[in-house]
Amino acid sequence: MRHLQTFDVFTKIKLNCMKSKSTHTFHIPVMGLAYTIDSPIRVAAYGISSVVSITDDELIEKMRAFYSEKFSIPYQEISQKFHDYRAERITHYLNLVDTIVNDKFEKFKTELSESKSALENYISMLPNKSDIKKGLQRFLDEGDVLKETIKSYLEEHLSPGAIDVNIMTKVDKDNYNGKEQLPVEFNDAHASLRGFAKSNLNSSVVLSAGMNPRLYSYFENFKDFFPDVNNQLKKKIILKVSDFRSALIQGNFLAKKGLWVSEYRIESGLNCGGHAFATDGYLMGPILEEFKEKKEQLIQSAHDLLVKALAQKEMPTPVTPLELKITAQGGIGTAEEHEFLLDHYQVDSVGWGSPFLLVPEATSVDQTTRDLLAQATEEDFYLSTISPLGVPFNSVKGTSNEYWKEKRIHEHKAGSSCPKRLLALSKEYDDQGLCTASKKYQDIKLEELNLLKATISKEEFDQRSTKITEKSCLCVGLVNASYLENGIKIKGQQQGVVICPGPNLAYFNHEITLADMVKHIYGNANVMTDVNRPNVFVKELKMYVDYLRKEISGTTNEFTAGQIKKWNSFKNNLLEGIEYYQNLFATTNFFTQEKNEIKAQIEHYKQELTGVLIPSLELV
Repeated sequence: MRHLQTFDVFTKIKLNCMKSKSTHTFHIPVMGLAYTIDSPIRVAAYGISSVVSITDDELIEKMRAFYSEKFSIPYQEISQKFHDYRAERITHYLNLVDTIVNDKFEKFKTELSESKSALENYISMLPNKSDIKKGLQRFLDEGDVLKETIKSYLEEHLSPGAIDVNIMTKVDKDNYNGKEQLPVEFNDAHASLRGFAKSNLNSSVVLSAGMNPRLYSYFENFKDFFPDVNNQLKKKIILKVSDFRSALIQGNFLAKKGLWVSEYRIESGLNCGGHAFATDGYLMGPILEEFKEKKEQLIQSAHDLLVKALAQKEMPTPVTPLELKITAQGGIGTAEEHEFLLDHYQVDSVGWGSPFLLVPEATSVDQTTRDLLAQATEEDFYLSTISPLGVPFNSVKGTSNEYWKEKRIHEHKAGSSCPKRLLALSKEYDDQGLCTASKKYQDIKLEELNLLKATISKEEFDQRSTKITEKSCLCVGLVNASYLENGIKIKGQQQGVVICPGPNLAYFNHEITLADMVKHIYGNANVMTDVNRPNVFVKELKMYVDYLRKEISGTTNEFTAGQIKKWNSFKNNLLEGIEYYQNLFATTNFFTQEKNEIKAQIEHYKQELTGVLIPSLELV
């Protein structure tokens, strides 16, 4: 009887998922602070979901002023003199975006009902297996259909893309009024969450960069994150995770508070844009396989805890589990890879990030930087150490930020003036925090290094000096492209543009229209001319083998037993992943044209990995 009940529960979940299925099978993840800051305004009317970073309230306020003027909407500045200005700025901007998106969506539906060419163009952008596409195509085939009939169909079946938001959980700096520390709810991430929670949006917050228990607990202050009497959530939680264990731990932690995780967004540890959080050698394929096999366990475990917590809070308790989606992103570049993830791993959506940096209709990038990205080759994309967070950061050679940073170093003026202090997280020299990219921090570090100059070699001195000055001001560099594109005045120290695409962008070499990019995703066009692009799983495997080799060779101090244990585990996990891929590509019906090449490449990297020698414990 227990098995019958479980089956019935998950049948209901599946039916609910079908009802709430999105127009598209892809989404645009958050990119940097500004590259998707207005993406919903650009693409949501077409049913495309995207994610807005709500980290930088100064950028958000400037974009609110910009779009208020553009759409003739009354605007009143929210200055830093306002109480809770950070949250207020975020709330007002998100409400503005929501208003603009809904207006554009209504106008778009009217255009589709009145213009045959507009309807044809829209149909060409929909997934081939889409029921909506088939329904709209019938109207075209039948001809002379009343526009009221089409409009009625559109009203019933179309919805705008989600206006989701992103918060990096660890970017949660304490804030001060003079020397007085403000209450924790005024911390950066807490204020961002409050700004979203108070907005009119019916969408999701994507939490990335790991678990922040204090921030997670803060969700309990907002009723929109709890299910109502109809088992509906006005605002949902999405966790960006790297493995199943992390998802289970974080999901259950939130469930114990009566909070449901509506989506686990699995991202490749290395084959992605922005900060790269490498796993312990766990590869994307095996990770997705585990989520596929254990999804019901993930749901049932959280559901049981959720019901108990909501009962204790005397709040509505759902009889059956709420909807839970599994999505994936990181390095996907072909329609076949997209379809494979949907079919084999049964994910609900696939994230396409970096390629959209070449789509002016979708992302906010200045022309010079877009041209740089289009011309960049494999060798130009690399994992850098420029982030003040101390986490590997995807970069591309030749940015204007590189130029200005090197110029200051050459003039003995290294470091940023640090006007925003979003990453002022180091309390090594200041209780209120300093950013490691700031001039104040780097001056102290360089002064300390100079005291050692007579006791260390020139080579070691230069290495240490570079390690101090290589950090870039991400707070400014990651928003300048948007200011440049929109003609918004840039004040303060010249930082240029920082951009953080994934290495997959190397295989896209020109500007792309939104229609062509979407057609490419669904296999109805090809915007990628590089025939030598490796399969998404092969590319990630190569990156992990290179990462392990670099970790070992880059360790200048004596090896520790802990390091050796970690490297051995990393290597063994990679070997298990390789075995998984060998079995996968021996049996899948996908990738038939390149299967032999993929198998050969996997074997090649297996041999390379075997040749990576890890120091013996006996030598420590």
